[in-house]
Amino acid sequence: MGNDVQELIDMLYNMITDAWGLPLGAEKCVIERDKVLDLLDEIKAQLPTELAEAKRLVAARTEFINNAKREADSIRKVAEDRARQMVDQQEVVHNAKVKANGIVTTAENRAAELRRVANDYADDALRRTEEAIAEALNEVRDSRARFRSVSAKTSDTMKDIVPPVDDE
Repeated sequence: MGNDVQELIDMLYNMITDAWGLPLGAEKCVIERDKVLDLLDEIKAQLPTELAEAKRLVAARTEFINNAKREADSIRKVAEDRARQMVDQQEVVHNAKVKANGIVTTAENRAAELRRVANDYADDALRRTEEAIAEALNEVRDSRARFRSVSAKTSDTMKDIVPPVDDE
């Protein structure tokens, strides 16, 4: 089908909303079982895709953090190498240390900021995914409960209409 979970839930909701009502059953309706089951199967098939996307986001965040750490280490090494080359001259050494510390501090601050932004982004993406999955699950549970209710009441109605068959 190629639909995302939200679209499938909307389709299921519309199917139930547009279903024919049963006489004398204000909250009961008739829906095509196969279509509902197909939609539920599609939702079940899409949920792992949503979870895989969340895992991909976490992996991307981890890679982003690792790249920031490597960049900070690279900047620190460059600063340390420059400081070693200037050891002969006291003033130059002092200036190199000041610059190296500034660069390291800047790199560490940048890495910390990048890590914070990546964590916020991944947390937000995971939160939205969790909410979407929870909403989908609640919709499926509600639909299933309504289906059971309709099914049970339909069975009870059929028992009242059709007399039992004697095995004589």
